[in-house]
Amino acid sequence: MENIFANRLIAARKMAGMSLQNLADRLGNIVTKQSLNKYEQGKMKPDSNLVIQLAKILNVSVDYFFASPDVEVKLSNVDFRKYSSKLRKSDEMAVIEKSKNILERYLELENIVNLQELPEYFTYPDIISTDEDAENAAKVLRFQWNLGYDPIPDVVEMLEDKGYKVIEVETSKDFDGMKSETDGKKVIVLRKDNNGDVVRKRFTALHELAHHSLIFQEDMAEKQKEKLCHAFASAVLYPEEMARKELNRERFHFYQKELEMIKERWGISFPAIFNRALKLGVIGEYVYTNLNIEYRSRGLHQNEPARFLSREKPVKFERLIYFALGKELISVNDAAFYSGKSVWEFREQLQQLV
Repeated sequence: MENIFANRLIAARKMAGMSLQNLADRLGNIVTKQSLNKYEQGKMKPDSNLVIQLAKILNVSVDYFFASPDVEVKLSNVDFRKYSSKLRKSDEMAVIEKSKNILERYLELENIVNLQELPEYFTYPDIISTDEDAENAAKVLRFQWNLGYDPIPDVVEMLEDKGYKVIEVETSKDFDGMKSETDGKKVIVLRKDNNGDVVRKRFTALHELAHHSLIFQEDMAEKQKEKLCHAFASAVLYPEEMARKELNRERFHFYQKELEMIKERWGISFPAIFNRALKLGVIGEYVYTNLNIEYRSRGLHQNEPARFLSREKPVKFERLIYFALGKELISVNDAAFYSGKSVWEFREQLQQLV
C-alpha cells in the first residue's frame, strides 16, 4: 500500500506541475520538503488529514492515492510540437503525467469491454525531404482513407476511427500537441480548449499525425521537420486539386471575405491558406510576407474571423464508458471514475432511456 501511495503521490504532484518545494509551500509548510520526499519513496506514510490536504491541493480524489491501475502506461517516442518549446519542464512533465493518467483508464476500459478493433494507421514508406514529398504523402493519405477531394468534417473523429488514441489535457496555453506511443498504440495529445477555434486543433492533430507517419532524412534539422509537418497538415486539409481550382491563377491580393469562405468550408486558418498559396505558386515570397505582416498588424492572429463548424473533440473514450455501463460491465461509480468526475457530477448528466 505504501508503494501504491508513493507512486500515486509522485504522479499527482507531476500532474499539478509542482516540485517538492512548491508542494510544501502550498501546504503551508505543515510538512517539510524532506518529509514529502520520504512519502514519495515509501519510507513514511502521512496521516489521513494530510492525505485530504494533498488531494485538495493536487486536485485529485483521496481514492486516487490508493487506486492501483490495472494497466501500467509507459509512454515512448514522446515528441512535443516544437511550438511547445516555450513550455517549462514542469508543464511538459504535467502533460505527460496527465496523458498517462487518462490512458490508464482508457486502456483498462478497453480491456473490460474486450475491444478487439484493429487500427488502420497511416504509414508512408518514402523519405520526406521536400515540400513536394509532404504533398505526395498527403495525397496518399487521402487516397488510402477514401477522403476524395472533400473537406474533412472532423479530423479528431477521423483519427479516432482509424485507431489513434486522441486525448485532451488541461494545461498551459503554450502547449499545442504531443505525439507518443504506449504498447504499440499511437497516441495524439491535444490541449483542451472548449472555447477555442477548432481550426488550430485540426491542424495540430494532423501535424502530430505527420510525426507518427512520416520518415525524415536523418540529418534534417528539427525546424525543417516542423515545416514539412506543417506542409503535410495543410495539404491534407486543403488538397492541391481543390486549392488550385479555388485560388485560381497567380495573384497579388486576398480579400478577407474570400479567406473567411475558404476557412468555413475547409477548416483551415488564414496563415495556412497563405502558406498553401505560396507552396502552389499562386503567390510569391514578397506577397506572402506582406500578407502575414498585414494579418498580424490588423490583430487577426488574436481573433481570426469566421468559424469552421466542427466539434473536434475526442469522444471514443466517453462512448466506451456508456457502452460498458449499458452492458452492466461497470457500475455508475466505476463510470464516474473512468470519466474523471465525481459520482455526483456523473449522475447529474446520466439519463437512462430504457
